[in-house]
Amino acid sequence: MDHFELVSEYAPTGDQPQAIADLVKGFQEGNQFQTLLGVTGSGKTFTMANVIQALNKPTLIIAHNKTLAAQLYGEFKEFFPNNAVEYFVSYCHWTRFRVFFNAI
Repeated sequence: MDHFELVSEYAPTGDQPQAIADLVKGFQEGNQFQTLLGVTGSGKTFTMANVIQALNKPTLIIAHNKTLAAQLYGEFKEFFPNNAVEYFVSYCHWTRFRVFFNAI
């Protein structure tokens, strides 16, 4: 498959459409560092899924703990069932630093 196909029975609502547009525009203008803030359950993951679909770029999602990483993996797997969604957790302190610094 050559594009990201977001599968959801929901459509962006509230502040989400503007957040999606702003994040996509920022990325297209070369702004690599952007922040999406929201309280728990506000739809940040769904917003980012829409951004991923709009940009159609391979995306690396980094979570600060294994629990959140597993949750995000499950949610993105549901949002993109026809695309490759992979999950990697490092149990080695050294590997975490290597992966982080190689990404910079």
